[in-house]
Amino acid sequence: MKKKISLLISMLIAVLAFTTGCGGKKETIEYDEILVSQVVDYVFTYFPNYDEAAVEQIKGLREFTFEQQLTEMGLPIYPEEYLSAIDAWKAGEEECGAYVEHGKYTFEASADELLVSTETKFENRTAIVEFLFDENLYLKSLTVSAQFTLGEILQKAGLNTLLGMGTVFVVLIIISLIISLFRYIPAVQDKFRKKPEASGAPEAPVAAAAAVPVRKSSRQKMDDSELIAVIAAAIAAAEGTTTDGFVVRSIKRRKSNKWN
Repeated sequence: MKKKISLLISMLIAVLAFTTGCGGKKETIEYDEILVSQVVDYVFTYFPNYDEAAVEQIKGLREFTFEQQLTEMGLPIYPEEYLSAIDAWKAGEEECGAYVEHGKYTFEASADELLVSTETKFENRTAIVEFLFDENLYLKSLTVSAQFTLGEILQKAGLNTLLGMGTVFVVLIIISLIISLFRYIPAVQDKFRKKPEASGAPEAPVAAAAAVPVRKSSRQKMDDSELIAVIAAAIAAAEGTTTDGFVVRSIKRRKSNKWN
């Protein structure tokens, strides 16, 4: 029984030791402050002197040639990261002004990265410049974070608020104008409906023209009845009788008429 208890205690101690060992802090990467500081010093020495022509010349280099030059200078930077660092530096200069000086370096190491930061004074404002190195101590990125005063922060916040609210109000005004134009839609629809009616108006004379032959036909019937009465009277006079003894039912015009 005692052996079982001791075995159980030993197992618990082993598990606790294993857990403590796994949950402990990871070791940070090893670095040489002097070598890392040389890379950072290079950036502060040469980057402020790059003008647009120099930047374009650097970007025009072939990747192999560019990488070989960086290796010969002893700079642990890849060409792509080098160009990105130049762009970040130039963006910081546009926001903060020309470079003046920088302070001491602060090193913060983790298991796979090294962060070097320093407070830097530019012509218009100060900024925090950060250099991030990977586990092989190659420069990964450069960041220039401008430091704004409380008044500048409030001013930017106010401008952003005004811009956002102004955009909303402009959109609302446009929507209200569009809605106000809806009252003219029925009038426009009526105009489009009246156009087909106007194009159908000339049909009335056609109907009137069609009515003319009807009146002409009735007039023709009246003329024929008068002619029948005259012919009947002539025949009765020739025969010496009255018109009651015969009835003229129809009259046909001969082709050769001597009366013509």
